[in-house]
Amino acid sequence: MTENGALRRVAKIEFNENKVYLIDDFRNLYLWFGVKASKKKKELSVKRAEKLKNEREKNVEIQIMDQNQEYGSLLAIMDLLKKGLKPNASIDKRPELEIDIEDTMELIDAGIDPDFEAAITISAHNLAQQNNTYEDLCRKLAELQLNFLKGNKEVLANDIKKKAQEIYKSSSTYDELCWLIAELSKLLEKKK
Repeated sequence: MTENGALRRVAKIEFNENKVYLIDDFRNLYLWFGVKASKKKKELSVKRAEKLKNEREKNVEIQIMDQNQEYGSLLAIMDLLKKGLKPNASIDKRPELEIDIEDTMELIDAGIDPDFEAAITISAHNLAQQNNTYEDLCRKLAELQLNFLKGNKEVLANDIKKKAQEIYKSSSTYDELCWLIAELSKLLEKKK
């Protein structure tokens, strides 16, 4: 993004402290603000991002990230953006967790007691079969994470909501959320 708010396509991003970058991954419009970027450049970039959002047929989110405070999906792709993409180059999809219940059930059927990982696999599989919404899983994981961190202290609904929004903006898949919920649930059971 130039000083006057014009977009300029770049092959790679240097994440310069004086710059503002608008990064479009088709689901999110990320605005990355360098710590020394001008106020004018930031304001113009927000307006430009809102205009792009309004032109979309599908709903996209605008996420503003300040330098050294990046999180979620943007954090996951920053190294790739620094290296740059060659025109028409394909991007390898990151490996995603898939809950493999069959191997676990074969071991149990063979008379082997489930270990900790097998118990998590079964619990994650059962949770995935409940067809909760992605948002419900984010809220459940947020609540578990905060309970795990705060112990016996009360967890406020507003804290859960804020944490759930952070999780929602991350790059976690449905199965990964189920796994994390199952894992934290088992850890909390052990803690008691």
